[in-house]
Amino acid sequence: MNGSFGLKPAIGLQWLFTPSGIGVLQVTPYLSLMTLHIPFDNSYGRLPVRFFTRLTPVPVKAPKLVAFNLALAKELGIETGDETTMELAFAGNAPPEGADPLAQVYAGHQFGGFSPQLGDGRANLLGEVVDVNGKRRDIQLKGSGPTPYSRRGDGRAWLGPVLREYVVSEAMHAMGVPTSRALAAVTTGEPVYRETGALPGAILTRVAASHIRVGTFQYFAAHRDLEGLRELYEYTVARHYPDVTSPTELLQAVIARQAKLMAKWMAVGFIHGVMNTDNTTISGETIDYGPCAFMDEFHPTTVFSSIDVHGRYAYDAQANVIVWNMAQFATALVPLMPDQDAAIEAFTEAVHAMPGLIHQEWLQAFGRKIGIAEAKPEDEPLITGLLKRMADNQSDFTNTFRSLAKGSLMDHFDKVLAFDDWEIDWMGRIIGEKDPFACMAAANPAFIPRNHQVEQMIAAAVEGDFAPFERMLDVLSRPFEDQPEAEDLTRPPQPSEVVQQTFCGT
Repeated sequence: MNGSFGLKPAIGLQWLFTPSGIGVLQVTPYLSLMTLHIPFDNSYGRLPVRFFTRLTPVPVKAPKLVAFNLALAKELGIETGDETTMELAFAGNAPPEGADPLAQVYAGHQFGGFSPQLGDGRANLLGEVVDVNGKRRDIQLKGSGPTPYSRRGDGRAWLGPVLREYVVSEAMHAMGVPTSRALAAVTTGEPVYRETGALPGAILTRVAASHIRVGTFQYFAAHRDLEGLRELYEYTVARHYPDVTSPTELLQAVIARQAKLMAKWMAVGFIHGVMNTDNTTISGETIDYGPCAFMDEFHPTTVFSSIDVHGRYAYDAQANVIVWNMAQFATALVPLMPDQDAAIEAFTEAVHAMPGLIHQEWLQAFGRKIGIAEAKPEDEPLITGLLKRMADNQSDFTNTFRSLAKGSLMDHFDKVLAFDDWEIDWMGRIIGEKDPFACMAAANPAFIPRNHQVEQMIAAAVEGDFAPFERMLDVLSRPFEDQPEAEDLTRPPQPSEVVQQTFCGT
């Protein structure tokens, strides 16, 4: 049995790890059960109380552990326990020893409109660990019940968004995109009521470098809490950017990380869907997977999110939006500067330089996708020429680039001549590259979480069948490998399977 999900512990079991890092269970009659142990080393909870509200998660009726990330647990130094202990812990019914549960407060621009107070409306930060690599990481429950920041919401999540975030965040990690991770998923045994009626409840355990957001800085700036803003700045620098010596340097460092992140998103055809400032981390990780999606057919203005009615967060708008978000971050930092006029000038220069940084990262990322290890500005027409042909031919984004790594794109173009003239220029360019096909194989995943397959997986799980979820996790943990037995997961949707919209879990 695959030990990542459907755990059925009994006396005398131990965790073993396969070479791929997938956990398996082995019965050993003379071993006793271990108690779940998480080596908490909390720091955020030592900040002033106006940074958060301490509260324990709201217990649920009948928690059932349906997924557990053994490889990540090992990385975090977590010692696993019996099924009941883990169910109670990751449902929030019995937080592990050393936890310091709290809900964080923050503000944020949501689709351009500013809310001076948001916060964790359905999340609870259990605490932090310092992992085996010496990196401090948050462990948070998502869907753990109402908080003072729930804004009349129920604070819960239903199974679909929990499994979506589990699969997509782990796939993003495997593709090398900075991201929060999924440690566990628990069903609650209680219904969650949404527009479509009653749905099965669930809770996700999420791991992140931190949950400090642009909106966290905005909260203290908006409330003119200079002392709190300064403490947040000092905490953030110590935790994420220890070499930074000024707010200007912090802004520049965050901009650099976000520029890299945007290029990585675009290189795998990812659309976040809700790039609000409260969903933009200071650490530079992808977080808050709500109505996210991956493109099938390539079109630069693709939108999936049901709430993004004007395409503010469309695929090709993401690079512009992150610049706007960084401008809001810069605005929140201004009060920290003794000479605010000079600060505004320096911050404006940093923000105005960001599109160029994103473009440089984009050029390198897409250069590798067509076999160019270090792309130059003169390579850009070759990249954009292919993308235009893909859009004109409604080509599948992932499969087109993966096929290029195998030397043929013919099956992805209705008009063969449209590709022929591009291929001549492309072959002429890569002939001098050391190993262009290896470069492309490492840059172009064969597998992504396709929207229609994610929806099919969720539908099966709602009926109690977690096999499609389990299979997707296994295949997506090796996205750059050819896996002939999973070739069906590379298939674009049939017309009847096309997912037109994705939805937030709230």
